[in-house]
Amino acid sequence: MTQLTAQATESISDIPKRGMPVTIITGFLGSGKTTLLNQILKNKQDLKVAVLVNEFGDINIDSQLLVSVDQDMVELSNGCICCTINDGLVDAVYRVLEREERIDYLVIETTGVADPLPIILTFLGTELRDLTNVDSILTLVDAEAFNHEHFQSEAALKQLTYGDIILLNKTDLVTPEKLEELQAYIRDVKLGAKILHTTYGQVPLPLILGVGLTPQDDYTSHPEQDKHEHDHEHDHDHEEHNHDDHQRHHKHDHDHEHHHHHHHEHHSHHLENDGFVSVSFQSDRPFDIHKFEVFLTEGMPQEVFRAKGILWFSDSELRHIFQLSGPRYNLHADEWSTPPKNQLVFIGRKLNASEISSHLNKCLV
Repeated sequence: MTQLTAQATESISDIPKRGMPVTIITGFLGSGKTTLLNQILKNKQDLKVAVLVNEFGDINIDSQLLVSVDQDMVELSNGCICCTINDGLVDAVYRVLEREERIDYLVIETTGVADPLPIILTFLGTELRDLTNVDSILTLVDAEAFNHEHFQSEAALKQLTYGDIILLNKTDLVTPEKLEELQAYIRDVKLGAKILHTTYGQVPLPLILGVGLTPQDDYTSHPEQDKHEHDHEHDHDHEEHNHDDHQRHHKHDHDHEHHHHHHHEHHSHHLENDGFVSVSFQSDRPFDIHKFEVFLTEGMPQEVFRAKGILWFSDSELRHIFQLSGPRYNLHADEWSTPPKNQLVFIGRKLNASEISSHLNKCLV
C-alpha cells in the first residue's frame, strides 16, 4: 500500500498542464458516483480539485474543512472547491476557470439517467476545448443491481459505451460467477472495455486521474456517432456557440437525481425523456416504522430504481437517512437539526405517483 501511495503522489503531480484536465463521472442511478467523488476529495494528495455536481446535499463535506460557502460554491480548507451546476455546465466551468487560485483538476458528476455525450461534446466541441483537456470518462456500474433491464434505458447503455474506464462497483455484494457474467456482458457492449473492480468507490487515484484515455479525435471527427443534433459542434471551425445552445444541449444536466433533502418538492422533468419519473413525498406527520417496513418489502413498486430521503418515525427521537439502490436499502440514524418531517423521493420508470403517495399515507401515524 505504501508503494501505491508513493506512486500516486508521483503520478498525479505529473498530470500535464495543457488545459485543465477533466474527468467525467457517469453511471446509472445508485451506482456509487457520489461515493467515488468523496474518495477523490479524501485521497487527492496535493492536487487542488474542483468538483461540479448537481446538488451539494449528498457530498459528505466535513464542516471542519469548510472555508466559505456562497450560493453555489463551497470552498474547502484543503484547496478543493465544489460547485453546483445550477445555471448550466459551461457557466459552472467558467466559474472554476476564473478563480484566482489555481485548480489542478476538474471532476464532473453527471446525473444517473444522463447520456454523457452532450457533456463530453461541451468540452470537445466548444471554446472550452482550448481551456480544458478531457482526460477520461468513468462509468460506475452497481455490480449487484445491474441487470439487462437497465438497457431499456438508452442512457444506461450509452454510459457504458462512452466509458473509458468501467468501475464495477459493490463487487463485495456479488458472487465471482456474477462478476464474470457482468464482465462478459460489458465487453459485449463495449469492445476492449477497461474494467476495474471496486468496493465503496475505493480505487487508487493514478488509475483514474491523469490517464489520458479519452479518444478525443473520435468525438470531433465522426458526426455520425452523434444522435443529439450536435453535428455543428463536431466541427473545429465553429466557435459560434451561444449560451442558449448550451442550455438546450444540457437541459438534463440539471435534473435532480441528487436531491438536497430540502428541495424534494421539485419534480425533475428531465428524467422523463427516458421513461423515468421522479416522485416526491412530504409529510409533517411521522411514519409507523412497522408499516413503513411492510411498504419497503411488499408495497414498493418494482419500477423504483433509486430512493432517498429523511424519515421521521413515531417511536424514535432520531432522524433516519434513507438510501435505496436497486434491491438494497439502508437507514442511518443521527440527530435532527431541523423540526422533524418526512421527505422522500423515488426515481424509476413509469411510476404511479398517486399509488406511492397512497401507500405512504397509510404508513403515517
